[in-house]
Amino acid sequence: MNSRRNCGFCLLLIVGLTTIACAARMFGTYGRIDPSGEANLAFERYAVDPTYRYYTSGSDLYPNALIGLSRDYRLDPETLWKQVEMTPGKMKEIVGYMKARASQLMQFPQGFSIIDDKGRVIGVWYSLITARTFVEIKPDGIVRIDTPDIDTYNKFEQERDKRMRR
Repeated sequence: MNSRRNCGFCLLLIVGLTTIACAARMFGTYGRIDPSGEANLAFERYAVDPTYRYYTSGSDLYPNALIGLSRDYRLDPETLWKQVEMTPGKMKEIVGYMKARASQLMQFPQGFSIIDDKGRVIGVWYSLITARTFVEIKPDGIVRIDTPDIDTYNKFEQERDKRMRR
């Protein structure tokens, strides 16, 4: 009876450890996007980091998000980001339009750090705080960062319109 119970326990332990190992491998390649005063200040000062490639998502006039990704990484080509040759003047224009659009909706864009699966900063992100995505670190230096929802600003417009009709 004891050997049967021990065998069942061992089998359960093996299944549990295998599940944990698979889950760790499956979820171990995801990074995160954390709020960052430093990133926010860089965008507010239109500071272009030459070690980054810059991309926008959404409208050219009012992007939903602006990111800078370390040149050590490549953005997954299956995503919808548009690369921008960034200069301080171009960043001032983009950030200015994003801030103007957000202020119409009583919102404020924020700066974030893009962190890899090992905790290293690999880029910066600028958007409304509600613009959500994920960071997947793939082999060979490829990073998948999906663009935020296309209705990033529209959600707030709809809420504003509802309040105005009351």
